[in-house]
Amino acid sequence: MENNEKVVATDEPKTKHRGIKAMPFVIGNETFEKLGTIGTSTNLLVYLTTVFNMKSITATTFVNVFNGSTNFATLIGAFLCDTYFGRYTTLGFASISSFLGMLVITLTAAVQKMHPPHCGTTDTGTCIGPTAGQMAFLLSGFGLLVIGAAGIRPCNLAFGADQFNPETESGKRGISSFFNWYYFTYTFAMMVSLTVIVYVQSDVSWSLGLAIPTLLMLLSCALFFMGTRIYVKVKPEGSPLKNVAQVIVAAVKKRRLELPGQPWLSLFNHIPANSINSKLPHTDQFRFLSKGAILTPEVQINSDGSAANPWRLSSMQKVEEVKCVIRVIPIWAAGIIYYVALVQQSTYVVFQALQSDRRLGSTGFKVPAASYTVFTMLSLTIWIPIYDQIIVPLLRRLTGKEVGITLLQKMGIGMVLAVITMILSALVEERRRTLALTKATVGIDARRGAISSLSGMWLVPQLTLIGISEGLTIIGQVEFFYKQFPENMRSFAGAFLFCGIAFSNYLSSFLVSIVHQSTGGTATGNWLPEDLNKGRLDYFYYLVAALGMVNLLYFLACAKWYKYKDSEESPLEVSLEKMQPQKPLV
Repeated sequence: MENNEKVVATDEPKTKHRGIKAMPFVIGNETFEKLGTIGTSTNLLVYLTTVFNMKSITATTFVNVFNGSTNFATLIGAFLCDTYFGRYTTLGFASISSFLGMLVITLTAAVQKMHPPHCGTTDTGTCIGPTAGQMAFLLSGFGLLVIGAAGIRPCNLAFGADQFNPETESGKRGISSFFNWYYFTYTFAMMVSLTVIVYVQSDVSWSLGLAIPTLLMLLSCALFFMGTRIYVKVKPEGSPLKNVAQVIVAAVKKRRLELPGQPWLSLFNHIPANSINSKLPHTDQFRFLSKGAILTPEVQINSDGSAANPWRLSSMQKVEEVKCVIRVIPIWAAGIIYYVALVQQSTYVVFQALQSDRRLGSTGFKVPAASYTVFTMLSLTIWIPIYDQIIVPLLRRLTGKEVGITLLQKMGIGMVLAVITMILSALVEERRRTLALTKATVGIDARRGAISSLSGMWLVPQLTLIGISEGLTIIGQVEFFYKQFPENMRSFAGAFLFCGIAFSNYLSSFLVSIVHQSTGGTATGNWLPEDLNKGRLDYFYYLVAALGMVNLLYFLACAKWYKYKDSEESPLEVSLEKMQPQKPLV
């Protein structure tokens, strides 16, 4: 029998990992894809309010829902990828969908009949909004972008890593190098999008500014398919969500049974020989689920030791894997409120910039409002190597831990900085508004009102601080999910993060709508009107800061309760400090 198995193993074709040879196509595809998607989405608020004549509240809600949908769709994309299609097919289909979506949005700007007439009067009431047909065409473009994001975001990192052999030293170094290049292309795309592309869109032509990202996305598709012959295409092995469902169903069926005194000795615990998951010990948390692994007289065992009906009998290993997922959920939920602060730094900060003095000295050059968020990327880019090369070694000496501080501690510090960011944002907005109402202004925005004499550069400190916060909390979450999820669910771990951002976008949209409606008839007036000088955006920022403080207390309670996954480290440990999540998603 052993001889036969050896012969079969020898006859199986070995996977040829092309590694570096595949990287020009993979990295090229990544670079142009990010330039395309980020270049299209970064300036959406300004596009919707100036070209489609939407009100600020409507545009903000629209963008939040769009961002939420693109992030939430990653869970569906990860499921379809792992269960049916594989990463190559999913990425190919999603890339084409993204290109078509960008093309549709470009046409809304280029074709005059595809958008409402320009609003050139100070009386916003006379602006003509989009027709039903124009909105339908615009929404079809955004729908295609959602489909594209659903396939690209959960698969692109894993597909790049698939091209290297994780069993060799060169392969391990190649994977690490790929993550470095992935982060570099993301940063490069952000910088170009927030400066060059945003400038072309705002000050030259929306048609040209949207056509450039569309062309770049077309190049991304071309590069991706050019490398088809040399790619490693990992076949889908079925969704691990089925295992989660089987554990829960088996536990429910045996809910009336009592657990044995020493469950780690008597519970069924078959582990397949080809399993890629780390062996997990029995834990006392969520003991109810352990009942699914109780052996009863009626259950049948296959000749290889596995359960004949996994819906009636689960292994202790599977039970513990499900417990790992459940333990992560409260920590994940805390991230939803945290992301609300990030959303404000990419939405309402743009409106603040529009009513601030954006001139650079005496040059007369005006910084595009959406370009200020580049300071978040700059601070993040500078912060990561400082943290990795200077702060971590210092913390290592102080704490005696290899990573300096735990991942939960790292995430908690980032949440503290997010609360401080919102307080600082409120103080800056209060000063901007006061100067606009009491001092000479530098002009009038036709759609909004007086432009405050406060320099837009006063927005830089809050954007810098939120960038450092992201470098701690979001990157910490990426690493946390990657390490705490079972190995066969790591594609879902990435989708899990995006789902949190999605719920945050929906929550932010809901919060903005509630504040807008509830403050309309109060003594202080509407907090979030079109003209920020007539509102109290600073109060809204203080509200978000208060929510963040409550959320921080909840997170600390969850962190104290949390039990890290106890298992042997996998042979491949990649430094995830360099795995930066895609910022424009929030």
